[in-house]
Amino acid sequence: MKYLGQFIIILTVCFVAELISALLPYPIPASIYGLGLMLVLLFSRAIKVSAVRDVAAFFIEIMPVMFIPAAVGLITAKDVILSNLIGIVIVVSIVAIIVLAVSALVTQKLYEYKISRLKRKYEKGQK
Repeated sequence: MKYLGQFIIILTVCFVAELISALLPYPIPASIYGLGLMLVLLFSRAIKVSAVRDVAAFFIEIMPVMFIPAAVGLITAKDVILSNLIGIVIVVSIVAIIVLAVSALVTQKLYEYKISRLKRKYEKGQK
């Protein structure tokens, strides 16, 4: 029952994200709305991490399997990819650099926040 409950929570968030995507006129996929919605719910503690942890870990473990159909689809588009290879390589390189930079900045800010929080907690313990 524990896993079923966690799965239902995740499916509910996905369903709400699909509704949001259908209602809003922006060309943003429902999965992005779902990620944002889940992030807000977890940060606001409307959903506890422990309420979805096990099923989320399962989804992360099987995530590579989910990319197999997309990879097979790329094989069928071999001619299109080869004719635009230079442009694809340039775009992928630029996006990879941007993702790395943003990830590094976010990680650094989170690390600094956690360190400052631990310092404040330590200083309170000293008094």
